[in-house]
Amino acid sequence: METCWWVLWWRLLVVLAVADVGLAIDEYSRADFPDGFIFGAGTSAYQVEGAANQDGRSPSVWDTFAHGGFAGGPTGDIAVDQYHKYKEDVQLMAEMGLDAYRFSISWSRLIPDGRGDVNPKGLEYYNNLINELISHGIKPLVSLYNFDHPQVLEDEYGGWVSRKMVEDFRAYAEVCFKVFGDRVSHWTTVNEPNILAHGSYDQGISPPGHCSPPFGAAACVHGNSTTEPYLVLHNILLAHASTVELYRRNYQGKQHGLIGITLYAFGFAPYSNLTEDVEATQRAKAFYLGWAADPLVYGDYPEIMKRNVGSRLPRFTTEESELVKGAFDFLGLIHYMQVSVKDNLSSLSLELRDFNADMGAEIMMALLGFDLIVQFPVRPRALQEILEDFKQLYGNPPIYVLENG
Repeated sequence: METCWWVLWWRLLVVLAVADVGLAIDEYSRADFPDGFIFGAGTSAYQVEGAANQDGRSPSVWDTFAHGGFAGGPTGDIAVDQYHKYKEDVQLMAEMGLDAYRFSISWSRLIPDGRGDVNPKGLEYYNNLINELISHGIKPLVSLYNFDHPQVLEDEYGGWVSRKMVEDFRAYAEVCFKVFGDRVSHWTTVNEPNILAHGSYDQGISPPGHCSPPFGAAACVHGNSTTEPYLVLHNILLAHASTVELYRRNYQGKQHGLIGITLYAFGFAPYSNLTEDVEATQRAKAFYLGWAADPLVYGDYPEIMKRNVGSRLPRFTTEESELVKGAFDFLGLIHYMQVSVKDNLSSLSLELRDFNADMGAEIMMALLGFDLIVQFPVRPRALQEILEDFKQLYGNPPIYVLENG
């Protein structure tokens, strides 16, 4: 979860390994990391590109959300203007000694109508960026989607609340595979779908800003916090899996790339040593991480979610379960903070419930705009514990730590 999506944040990209060598922070150097460890930076399109109204780009839901005045009205209209200054940015990356750059493609820039014709100027920009990175020895890692589908699809059928999004996303992804796949070897489909579904369709704090009373942001004017988060995550998983199937069938054999999806993981710790808080922590893990990870590994949602959410949780058909299960070559991991978890099973008695109430647990942090105020400090050991959870719960899948700090 990014604390401010329109500000350029350089992030440490660590691939396939995590070192815990017990040194003071100013004593670390590349020599402390194993061979093959990759350092890089990551951004999203709306954070950095700017040129929001130039060269054929259409508005995305981020544009609409930001121009609606959320968090005081900052927008990505200009941002750091990477659209025009990508050569300078790549030069800075090279001077920093980065090995990789993870960036997202703006669907609105590449295919302004959401489907159909490719925008030549958008195609030119991403080709130029990819070529510039490669010419400086920097590996491009591409994320297809970071909270920013074209507004035209939102207006037409509601974006991710509609199954129509599965087909349109797959078609958009295929364009990217066709035109960039000869130089891009690592793809992620959707960034933080678990946070997207919760934050955008229950809390209303990120685009398209859906929620419903008594849940979410006061400014919400449409949505349904009790059902939409579950429907959206379901549709995202189907879009992801359909895209992976397409890539594996038509492109992976000749392009030799890898494809995955990026999940956000809090470090969870019980608020106290009471059994109730320990059990609440396990529920929080199932709701926040298992919600997406269980279908990808096992083909279905966690049992605790099926029990607590009931008929509001969509069901996979047999064919869908088989499609989603194993639909990744790697899982991208994003982790920033540890939070404490307190039991709140009383919320299950509410007649009207959202994601938080269904979880029956209280996450002990305050959310003020995009600034997270957390009772627990950032705790480096939490990342190691999350990786251990992946190993024990999900059979030790390949993990790329794509954002942390």
